[in-house]
Amino acid sequence: MAHEFSGKDLIICFGGLFLIYQSTKEIHHKLEGQQGDEHNQIKTSSFAAIIIQMVVLNVVFSIDSVITAVGMAYHQLVWIMMGAVLLSILVMLFAAEYINNFVHKHPTIKILALSFLLLIGFSLLAEGFHVDIPKGYIYFAMSFSLLVELIQLKFQKKSHIVILNEHFDKGEK
Repeated sequence: MAHEFSGKDLIICFGGLFLIYQSTKEIHHKLEGQQGDEHNQIKTSSFAAIIIQMVVLNVVFSIDSVITAVGMAYHQLVWIMMGAVLLSILVMLFAAEYINNFVHKHPTIKILALSFLLLIGFSLLAEGFHVDIPKGYIYFAMSFSLLVELIQLKFQKKSHIVILNEHFDKGEK
């Protein structure tokens, strides 16, 4: 059974492959660390480059929703949809530094986020080939993983406080 690709399918497949490539590269970099940098000449992206990539990805992935919505909406609503996309980009830009600081403070969150990007990239690739993966499964997997990670962070914080209290009780500094 032959399947013809539309422009939308190609954009979705390209976006999925891009996410898979970028997240795999970043996970590999995190696992290799400084030693990997010396041997493999791995270059990390600057904060500005990451922000630009986020804006481009947001626009690319919004195109699908906007095209679908434009086909279903009245002409006046198109401006509202375009405004919503621009607003989401602005919110992302303002939140980026806070999120960046949080991720650097909790490196396991970065690995989790990169794993989410792998999952989303795979989902987009499947969608581009017209393989339907129910979104509920993806959202459940991501929510469950995030919940486990938040419990782990809370546990680490609590155990760190206990360790500090033990050191102070012993008179250590």
